[in-house]
Amino acid sequence: MTAPGMPPQARMMQMITGYWVTQVVHAVADLKIADHLAESALTLDEIAALAGVESDTMLRLLRACASQGLVAYDNGRFVSTPLLETLREGVPGSFRDIAIVHGSPGHWLSWGRFPDAVRAGEPQTKAALGSDIWTYFQSQPQEWERFSNSMTELTDGLSREIGSLLDTSGLTTAVDVGGANGALLHSLLKANPSLRGVVFDLPTVEATAVAEAEKAGLADRCTFTGGSFFDSVPEGDLFLLKAVLHNWDDKSCVEILTNCRKALRPGGRVVVVEMPLGPLGEPGFAPLLDLGMLAVNAGRERDLDQYAALFRAAGLRLDAVTPTSSPQSLIHAVAA
Repeated sequence: MTAPGMPPQARMMQMITGYWVTQVVHAVADLKIADHLAESALTLDEIAALAGVESDTMLRLLRACASQGLVAYDNGRFVSTPLLETLREGVPGSFRDIAIVHGSPGHWLSWGRFPDAVRAGEPQTKAALGSDIWTYFQSQPQEWERFSNSMTELTDGLSREIGSLLDTSGLTTAVDVGGANGALLHSLLKANPSLRGVVFDLPTVEATAVAEAEKAGLADRCTFTGGSFFDSVPEGDLFLLKAVLHNWDDKSCVEILTNCRKALRPGGRVVVVEMPLGPLGEPGFAPLLDLGMLAVNAGRERDLDQYAALFRAAGLRLDAVTPTSSPQSLIHAVAA
């Protein structure tokens, strides 16, 4: 939709060059400019020295940053802005790793072949990277770490909100399926001291998950089990699947949900945390994320009717939908 007062050609040029901004933000995050400016305003030469970049090149970057509202310029010094603050390292609400991931080869090169993905109806990551995205990440541990951290960044604020939205009273065990470091599960355990939890994911993330549970003071109530959710999942009263199903095709989703149904105790439920597609033409991020899944892996976003169909095929029934302050929703399912 054209912005008010902006000619269609100007809006189109803005859309065409949008990837330039992606790489500007990527560079700013990689050079830690937000961290350099966190304590005080700095001169051009001071920032260039801290970043290890020539002053002339840094000026060109900072000029573009100022035009995008990332920095301000005042009396010979560059000043941070609330927008730039979102790229600080290791602070709540940071998107630094997200910015780096989306400008790095795994996602960047895959998106470069997007027209081919549309024509084929499937990702072209093998042509771009030599393998599917998950195999590629295994060969690129630093990029995998960034990706894993970016998922934590996206989960952080939402996890705390879900901890207050999701009633776990009367439940004994919650299983975070594909839970990575367990951030979502931790919010539930903190909200309900009588609840116990299991992070279920590939064995490669065990060390991180265990360390995070210890850091959160939950090691006595939060354990880790390694395995594949295509084989089986641990028994529980509540299964959490955040940003899991959108990574997979329908057949794979039904396999995952069927295993959850088999391990679900009587009276239990499955809660899927995803970004449902709305009516055609409704503004929102979900349609773009759907294409992101097409570009990078074999998954997709779905509307609520499509989730209900997946549940039915797995012996479950859509029971309720709880919106959050983000585009994500809690999609509840119970035994059919």
